Amino acid sequence: MDFLAHPFWDKYIEYEERLDAHDRVFQLLERIIHIPLHQYARYFERYRSMAANRPTSSLAPADVITTMRHDIEGDSGAKPKQEADQEGELRQRLDNFHLEIFHRTQTETTKRWTYEQEIKRPYYHVTELDEPQLSNWRRYLDFEELEGDYKRTKFLYERCLVTAANYDEFWLRYARWMKARNDKVEEVRNIYQRASCLFVPIFKPTVRLRYAFFEDSLGYVAIARGILEAILMNLPSHLETIVALVNLDRRAQGVDAAMDVLKHHLDSSDTSVDTRGALTAEWARLVWEVKGQPEEARKIYQSQRHLYPDSKPFWSQWLFFELRQPSSAAQEPETHKRVKAVFQDIRKSNLSSDVVEEMAGYYLDYLQERGGPDAMKEHVQLETEIFGPSSLRTSLEAQTADDGSATQSRKVLEDGRSGAETDESVV
Repeated sequence: MDFLAHPFWDKYIEYEERLDAHDRVFQLLERIIHIPLHQYARYFERYRSMAANRPTSSLAPADVITTMRHDIEGDSGAKPKQEADQEGELRQRLDNFHLEIFHRTQTETTKRWTYEQEIKRPYYHVTELDEPQLSNWRRYLDFEELEGDYKRTKFLYERCLVTAANYDEFWLRYARWMKARNDKVEEVRNIYQRASCLFVPIFKPTVRLRYAFFEDSLGYVAIARGILEAILMNLPSHLETIVALVNLDRRAQGVDAAMDVLKHHLDSSDTSVDTRGALTAEWARLVWEVKGQPEEARKIYQSQRHLYPDSKPFWSQWLFFELRQPSSAAQEPETHKRVKAVFQDIRKSNLSSDVVEEMAGYYLDYLQERGGPDAMKEHVQLETEIFGPSSLRTSLEAQTADDGSATQSRKVLEDGRSGAETDESVV
């Protein structure tokens, strides 16, 4: 079915011709004329010339020929035609029938020509494909999927993955398309295995993660765990994989088992500080959302904050934690106090100015939507300080430096150690 498959078909026809198997040559041509190929017209012309010397019974399916004969007899009316005339008219109708096949194939070929002429590299190579090539494959796959022919779409995916074998994007798309067929479990597994074991490099773990999710969805928890652990053998600090493993054990064995996995990676020397900060936030999330202990989750954040002065996941998740705590009108002043304290610590942390501005946006929204009578005063002042001219920020830093308590708070944040300390009493 390859658009440029004519060398293959030519060799096949040549082989049958050497055996003088003319019937088989004609059968081959009958197959080929239905396939959108680069040289479709050449095969049709040869088929048409051979058909002129073939018995009519071999030129179309039996039911088609029977219908044509009935139509010819009906058109004859009261004056029946001679047998030779009927045979001539039958051949004419069969020729028109073949021309309809030719036009359909021509139409299908033309529709694919736009995409085919954009394929510059139909073979595998270690160098990257440029964006126009990748975009063309995406559009070509979109087209073939909408056409709805399962075999042609599957074949195009296989062609695409010859060229784009190193791109997990196309493996994932292929697996999802195949999964939508509902009864293709083994085919989906085969796609994931080929991508994970042969083609996509380990430093791109996304396809392996999706493979683990797929096996987990089928109830094969041990296989899913093995896939995730294999990723961590090569990428011990990969956050998404650790979190996936934690939640796999949470679903399979309960929150305590998940906590054990989390603690293991927090205490591991192979886990980077950045990943530890995000895992600490995940630890607090489990304590809050799964165990239902918001106060204990808050203690985790407070006890670990000196370890992660430049961890965006840690500080952003702590801010979101406080923002998402339910409170009544009577409790809102206390909630505001806690949210404000976290945001002030964010401003004193080692986070980049872009991240601080991003967090400030959430805090300003909080002031507008849930703040008290003086909230807008703070809103306007803070907006000026954070988003105002740089001269205002310099002035603010000078004022903060004169504030002994602020200086002491910054010292606490910056005196952290690189390793994580887990509070066993909180777990």
